[in-house]
Amino acid sequence: MARIKNIELPGEKHTCIGLTAIYGIGRSLANTICDNAGVDREKKIKDLTDEEITKLRSEVDKHMVEGDLRREVQLNIKNKMEINSYQGTRHKKGLPVHGQRTSRNARTRKGKGKVVANKKKATK
Repeated sequence: MARIKNIELPGEKHTCIGLTAIYGIGRSLANTICDNAGVDREKKIKDLTDEEITKLRSEVDKHMVEGDLRREVQLNIKNKMEINSYQGTRHKKGLPVHGQRTSRNARTRKGKGKVVANKKKATK
């Protein structure tokens, strides 16, 4: 098993897909890293040699990933909340930040539906 940035990469996957297990590395960056390190993208992670893993590790170190990236994202969110920007107020209220509708969905951000007090139906 290969470990890069304290993340255990899935051995059964191709190198370019397995690298996406690291926070901050997507498909595009994974392909770039494989090309720069000179490692075959189609090779399974369990079949990589120690030398190839070392090359991948040194290539990943050039990019901001995992703890550093998470820390920077949290600092950016905290900064927006402190300056009371629109996005910061949305973060404070626990609402969607990127312009999504909230009248119907947004359950991921808003949480479980809240029960409204029992309303009497108007009778004729």
